[in-house]
Amino acid sequence: MPIAELLATDAYADHVNPQWVKLLSLLEMNVRYERCEGAELFTADGRRIIDFLSGYCVHNTGHNHPAIIDALKGELDRSGPVMLQSNVAELAGDLAGRLCRLAGGGLTKVFFASSGSEGVETAIKFARAHTGRVGLLSCDRAFHGLTCGALSLMNGEYWRKGFGPLLPDTAFVPFGDLAALERELSTKRYAAFFIEPIQAEGGIRVPPQSYLNDAQAMCRRYGTLLVADEVQTGMFRTGSFLASHHFGIEPDIVVLAKALSGGLIPVSAVLMSDEIHSSVFSSFKRSIVHASTFSENSLSMRAGLATLDVLESERLGDRATSIGIELRHRLSAALSGYEMVKEVRGQGLLLGIEFMAPRRFALRAPFEAFAHIHPAMFGQILVMRLFRDGNILTQICGNDFMVLKVAPPLVVTSAQVDEFVSAVQEVVEVAHHPGAFWSEALGLARRAVAA
Repeated sequence: MPIAELLATDAYADHVNPQWVKLLSLLEMNVRYERCEGAELFTADGRRIIDFLSGYCVHNTGHNHPAIIDALKGELDRSGPVMLQSNVAELAGDLAGRLCRLAGGGLTKVFFASSGSEGVETAIKFARAHTGRVGLLSCDRAFHGLTCGALSLMNGEYWRKGFGPLLPDTAFVPFGDLAALERELSTKRYAAFFIEPIQAEGGIRVPPQSYLNDAQAMCRRYGTLLVADEVQTGMFRTGSFLASHHFGIEPDIVVLAKALSGGLIPVSAVLMSDEIHSSVFSSFKRSIVHASTFSENSLSMRAGLATLDVLESERLGDRATSIGIELRHRLSAALSGYEMVKEVRGQGLLLGIEFMAPRRFALRAPFEAFAHIHPAMFGQILVMRLFRDGNILTQICGNDFMVLKVAPPLVVTSAQVDEFVSAVQEVVEVAHHPGAFWSEALGLARRAVAA
């Protein structure tokens, strides 16, 4: 690595997060990116890497879409009001209206914030204000964010350890289990039931077709609001504008973020009905009772409007559907003969490849040894080899280390799909033979212990 790059890495390690630098270096993923376009990333040392992670579903429109960049440049050149916080932000009204029309289902009001976590925090407050209840219900293996309120809706020990006590009166039910859901809802303790229509970090888990409809009916029966966390699944990622639309549900609150601004400006949006909105903003005296410093700033709003323009004009939802079907079928065919591949599943361009323990002793013994060292070891070797040998960027799911996430920008091409499928098949083939894959995993384990 050149001296300038080493100095930049050293500065990050010294002043930001040294453990992150160690992890990237361990996985041989500590490279310097010089240019990112569409679904391709170009490094300082001349590599071309295809992005099949999209910044965890941020880059739906691809990296640095020129139309979104031009819109931001135009807004900056205008020298208009960016963050006065004492005016009516007209762009916010325009963006809110478009979001509500696309979402439908009686969602007529929007609160803008800066991140998905902040959006979830907003939903918690509005749900409590509207129902007069304090209980919060969510699903096992969910991912809703890492601020304290959002973290309270996640039951993973890895994410929660050391940060308690978190919000009281929270509970969790298995994703897809209607009987467990009704047992909790029937207590009438819960302000809201938070759910990802398709669990992303939980392993790209798609519920049974009737589950969300039945869950919505239960929520209405027992007076609990249904909150759809569409931070990763929204903005046409699964084909429709919201993943909720695939299941025919009308959530009381929807949280959007990540892809809302083309990956260029932090922004999130919380959509809700008039009735829920007025539970908080109930009079002019309470017009600022819930606020956020960067809410409604003109750059975020302009980015959001430009992003919707691109998503709709380029029909990227239709593209997510068609390319997603092609990709899922291609992966299923290419990996069908491998004993460690359990399933390829998902919707649109939010897919996952689930792996399982091998049956053959020659593979099972090292697999179990590495799982004992760390449950993510097998998945991280897959990620490392795809990046190093196949020039593919992806990652395993945060709450299911046996699922490889497949989530390219919606502008991904058929040729790039070909490269991805070929690279995955090559790595999986190597993993099914005693030798290099497993010896490298042992070396990685030793370096991780020593780090």
